[in-house]
Amino acid sequence: MGYDLIRAKLARGETIILDGGTGTDIQRRGAAMSGDTWCADANLTSPDIVRDVHKDYVACGADIITANPFATSPLLFSHIGRAADVNRIDAIAVKLAQEAVAGTNVCVAGSMSTMRPMQTGSDRNNLAHEWSEADARALFRMKANGLKAAGVDLIMMEMMRDTDYSLWASEAAMETGLPVWIGISVERADGELKGFGRNDQRLADVAPALAALEPAAMSIMHTSPNETDEALTMLRQYYAGPIGAYPECGYFKAPNWVFVDTIAPDDLAAKCRDWQALGATFFGGCCGIGPEHIGCLHGPGH
Repeated sequence: MGYDLIRAKLARGETIILDGGTGTDIQRRGAAMSGDTWCADANLTSPDIVRDVHKDYVACGADIITANPFATSPLLFSHIGRAADVNRIDAIAVKLAQEAVAGTNVCVAGSMSTMRPMQTGSDRNNLAHEWSEADARALFRMKANGLKAAGVDLIMMEMMRDTDYSLWASEAAMETGLPVWIGISVERADGELKGFGRNDQRLADVAPALAALEPAAMSIMHTSPNETDEALTMLRQYYAGPIGAYPECGYFKAPNWVFVDTIAPDDLAAKCRDWQALGATFFGGCCGIGPEHIGCLHGPGH
């Protein structure tokens, strides 16, 4: 099918269902998480689990599933001396997703992040590790071009949160010519919404900077459901195209996700109806959200 059906649905304002938290679902099914690379190496060590996660989201009715290359961040992998592994692992991740959707009309997205080395036992990136703009852009281009070569239908920019690395990464993705969906992650700090883990970056600055790239769609993702309403409302001020939401629940205690404060599937569906009223047309889940949640998004109003 490729992306044509999704493009037509976006143009008509029809609802599109995404998958849930792939990395955390891989962990929940027993794959080992790495202290250095989180779920990235699960593509190599637990391919059957990765494929089965994707298959379950397809069975739940997802229109798009996202392969598992989020954690093969070129920043992270270059820091640990494994930059040469990024495209190899990503090709495997995409192949597993393509096998899971074989014979269906489901699209496969490739994920790009700006993930850096994590602080042990925390959900915070270690911001002490910096790259020059030239070096970062080169790494992001390598990643984006690798995803295109692997055959993804679109690129999901995930956990975008700033006007430096996120902008450079998104521009690299746009250069591929593939459809690009930009997902922004926020949290509340000092009384306002700021980039997740980047309290020096206001959503009011990040959203217009990324919207100016004119991606195919934008979302608020990996964000608490409690903050998503306000964030979506602000995003709409700067972006007139299709918007969506896929929140998280629980928290990261590197290298594992902690499944607490889990939102019930029916409650997620209710929140999606609220976000639909704010103009959102595509919905799913991020870390902590599983297939049982995605299956509920096909109820009334979805």
